[in-house]
Amino acid sequence: MYKYNKSRGGTITSHSPSAPPDEIRALAVQGQDVVFLGWQKTLSGDIYPLYNILKIGHPLYLSTVTEKTLQAQHLRIPRTPSPYPGVAPSPWHNMGNELVNPATARQAIEAVGLDFTVVRKPMKEFVEPDHAADVSDRWVTVRTDTRDVLGIVGDGYEPIQNIDAFTFFDNLVGSDDAIYETAGTLGRGERIWILAKLPGFINVQGKDIVNKYLLLSNCHDGSSPVRAKLTPIRVVCNNTLTGALKGAEEINIRHTANAAEDMKQALSLLELTNSLYEQLDAVFNRMALTKMSEKQLLDYVKALVPDKEEGQDNTENQGIRDAFLELHESGLGADLSRGTLWGAFNCVSEYADHGTESSQGTRLESIWFGQGEQLKQRAFQLAERMM
Repeated sequence: MYKYNKSRGGTITSHSPSAPPDEIRALAVQGQDVVFLGWQKTLSGDIYPLYNILKIGHPLYLSTVTEKTLQAQHLRIPRTPSPYPGVAPSPWHNMGNELVNPATARQAIEAVGLDFTVVRKPMKEFVEPDHAADVSDRWVTVRTDTRDVLGIVGDGYEPIQNIDAFTFFDNLVGSDDAIYETAGTLGRGERIWILAKLPGFINVQGKDIVNKYLLLSNCHDGSSPVRAKLTPIRVVCNNTLTGALKGAEEINIRHTANAAEDMKQALSLLELTNSLYEQLDAVFNRMALTKMSEKQLLDYVKALVPDKEEGQDNTENQGIRDAFLELHESGLGADLSRGTLWGAFNCVSEYADHGTESSQGTRLESIWFGQGEQLKQRAFQLAERMM
């Protein structure tokens, strides 16, 4: 039975948008160009973050500004804390390493020890001599530091090293269009990943903040190329949503050593990503405006987890549906979305991210690349049809 620890996740923590002058000067001396001041609430209840520019000599030095101004001034947006208390740990908590403003993918990979090398070797080197003839035409990928076998691959497969995989994205980080924020690995190194935060956020009905991320991944078991995947993250609960708009939620990247081609790829990716996030902004806000009756909510969860064939035990399926309904009533951020299609979609997302008892690594693989992500995609597509 799924148990959920109730929390008042939708209560907004108010921060004063000011800082003592001595504290600001101290931060400026430390080399910080911008500091987060706090979340500002308007009379209508909408919230937005405020920042102070500390870059000495800048025309807006010591000015209090919004994120949009920072973007216009090409200033890096600092890490911005959640406006909500009691936020659940992210699904990648303890699975990733926080990055401190690396300028390049190479620096990011080296900083967290993911700069291991992968090579392709004949499979016969890793089996008993009696079986070598049976796999004479097979190949495996191997970590050179640990000698771990990561996957079985074809004859034409060439590994893309972690330290090279995301260099195409450095153009966006260098121009402050994105920030490398967290990096980690799954399994024995079969997949490594970086979360890159994009500027701005989706504001659902004024106070429900969704941050915009790209999940960059490199795979060494032969199952996929270098990929970039939209990963919206709802701040009040740290749930990963889905960007499954018209099948364009994932972008495969062709690796190239050509710098001009890399820049072209990065700019094309940014243009596409911005367009998709604009669409998601509209969709999420329409969801929040779409009221749902109790019957409609029951129909929604039953469509996602239907009864099994006649005569089969439905205890497990009913338990999942009950967990959805419990999260709709008492999950983190439920008071921001209860009774709406946005709330229904988010209760499924929260279950996919936090409602399973599998190991953390297995769960993270599921919510980003496996069954959890597929469940969220079905929930998103069904919600779109109901608007």
